[in-house]
Amino acid sequence: MYRLIKAIPPVWRTLAGSAAWLLLISVLHFWLNGEHDSRKVVSMGYMPVITNLAAPLLDHASKKNEDIYFKALKFSSFAEMAEALRHDEIEAAFIIAPLAIALHQQNEDIKIVYIGNRHESTFVARKELNIQSFNELSGKTIAVPMRYSGHNIAIQKLMEESGLNGQIKVVELNPPDMASALMAGSLDGYFVGEPFAAQTLKNGTASLVFHVEDVWDSFICNLVLVKQQLIEDEPETVRMLVEGAIRSGFWARSHPRQAAEIAAAYWNQSVDLVEYALTQPAGRIVYDQYMPKEEEIQQLADLMEHFNLTKTNTIQGLVDDQFTRSMSTSTVDNLEEIFKNNE
Repeated sequence: MYRLIKAIPPVWRTLAGSAAWLLLISVLHFWLNGEHDSRKVVSMGYMPVITNLAAPLLDHASKKNEDIYFKALKFSSFAEMAEALRHDEIEAAFIIAPLAIALHQQNEDIKIVYIGNRHESTFVARKELNIQSFNELSGKTIAVPMRYSGHNIAIQKLMEESGLNGQIKVVELNPPDMASALMAGSLDGYFVGEPFAAQTLKNGTASLVFHVEDVWDSFICNLVLVKQQLIEDEPETVRMLVEGAIRSGFWARSHPRQAAEIAAAYWNQSVDLVEYALTQPAGRIVYDQYMPKEEEIQQLADLMEHFNLTKTNTIQGLVDDQFTRSMSTSTVDNLEEIFKNNE
């Protein structure tokens, strides 16, 4: 055998060794990084905000479930998440509400099946500016998460009502970058879902201008989108997703510290910051207005058309409330019970 190997030209022995090494590396990479789960795995895209609290809670609750795992994938932008849903890289998207309308009007066959937690967005301004009211923002630069956001629409609406059209500079900025931009002085204020406003409120560099419920009580920050094909092919999967999201909210309402501990690990935030955002002021976050209502989505679409964000206000076929209508409102004491005895 040694003589046989010696007979092989050195160049071929080198190539064979390299090929074997590449094969070994590929096998190791597959086993270390690949998915080896016999369960049904449902990928959920989300951004790390309180309205999407259900995403990390569902991931945590279903990790040890024998039948299905709802895997939370954190995105750096809503636009990136929309593309992932469009190309079937994720099955569900916890996405900002106006972007859902824009996708629908681009002929994506999607459905709104759940509304995220409400009353979780906050407008803050640099503390030294001593801003007491919206009118005092004239001439200032403020940030919103994106053009297709309820935050941008709310600001446009407030500017129109206050006679400040064109007098406030509104820029788009990803939520994780807002606090540092404010502290650096490149922003005068920003309007965003928590806990990103709480960052500057808690460290004392910003002051509260208003909570979203002060200016728009039925404001929808984020909602859950799935494709119609998933509803047709796997209605039970969608039902478990929606019911699990709802029940996780009820659990978080009763267990804010534990919810903060779980979310903080997924979001790479401090537990104290997330708990602060969940509880200050006490009872602020609304967990039980989860049913998608066509009239609310229509109001949003009307405003999008009014402010030239879309060319039409059509939402026909976008809302599907069948899963929230059939929801049992039973609560759970332990988060892991969400997928046990789920009627």
